[in-house]
Amino acid sequence: MDRVDAVVVGAGVVGLAAARALALRGLETLVLEAETAIGTGTSSRNSEVIHAGLYYPAGSWKARLCVMGKAWLYEYCAGRAVDHRRCGKLVVATSVQQHAALQALMAQAAAHGVHDLRWLCAEEARALEPALACTAAVWSPSTGIVDSHGLMLALQGDLEAAGGVVALNSPVRRVRCTDAGFDVEAGADEPMRLGARVLINAAGLWAPALAARIEGLPAEQVPRAYFAKGSYFALSGRCPFSRLIYPVPEAAGLGVHLTLDLAGQARFGPDVQWVQPDGQGRFDYRVDPARVEWFEAEIRRYWPELPAGRLQPAYSGIRPKLQAPGEPGRDFHLHGPRDHGRPGLVNLFGIESPGLTASLALGEVAAALALGEPMPQRLSGL
Repeated sequence: MDRVDAVVVGAGVVGLAAARALALRGLETLVLEAETAIGTGTSSRNSEVIHAGLYYPAGSWKARLCVMGKAWLYEYCAGRAVDHRRCGKLVVATSVQQHAALQALMAQAAAHGVHDLRWLCAEEARALEPALACTAAVWSPSTGIVDSHGLMLALQGDLEAAGGVVALNSPVRRVRCTDAGFDVEAGADEPMRLGARVLINAAGLWAPALAARIEGLPAEQVPRAYFAKGSYFALSGRCPFSRLIYPVPEAAGLGVHLTLDLAGQARFGPDVQWVQPDGQGRFDYRVDPARVEWFEAEIRRYWPELPAGRLQPAYSGIRPKLQAPGEPGRDFHLHGPRDHGRPGLVNLFGIESPGLTASLALGEVAAALALGEPMPQRLSGL
């Protein structure tokens, strides 16, 4: 049986960031990815937004890692020539009754260090975006967009430059806890066995299922998984907006918002549909064209002049949730040795938005937890 210092399961943006953090510490690191390419799941099926940190309760992992990760991500993208743009975002109220929710959003963001938000009256918001209909808005200048694929390729490049390896088409079949760490069996056709002293479960949608296959991990340490599908529609033709437009957030998501890609193409989404995988563990990623009428109605709350027939089905993604439909949202669950008693093991559960924004910070925290280190200096406030 071959041995490495560390195994990371999942080559999404968080798994690659965690593997990079381990490899830069000098650990021989192997990333096991079930698919035939990196980042084919949640990491590439999202809005590609760099979040400012508005939506999360003060003190939560989501709030702290988003704020830190945002600064880190902008710095990293600039240094690695990863395409990105700090375009800003307007969170809009479409009725006076929503003003209290907007004000609460600003107060919540200020509580964990987001101090660049500005309240705009309707006239000020329309001065920025004349096609917008709203009664008030919050301006977030530090929100941006990023090329998620370019980011993951940069992280993979750093990992490999530090001696790490990504093994594709290598699903993990089972894991056994041993006195020396972990015995990992992986591979699609010809399984291989590996020994490692560190194991980070960054399997995204499948992180709870993988944790349930770790022999020696108490069952009560594995949360139940729920899945929320979000579809996106693309706008054909010219878009009248140059900034991101978000409605007041909803219970299970951030509402049907307008995002822009780096080429200027506008897309709207996601909605929320609670789903389950089929018997082979696969999801139906098709976008139902019939949902266009509902999308149009939601968008016309803040863009009443949306022309009919301009929305086309684009793509969808699945978000890993730790709460059932109708329950309050849950924080990231970063389960390390202090939680389950297994040295070297970290399970990352419920890593949805703002996971892309927080990816570098999440990777560093996961590595520190696995190795029993204090939080890195940059994250000393966590």
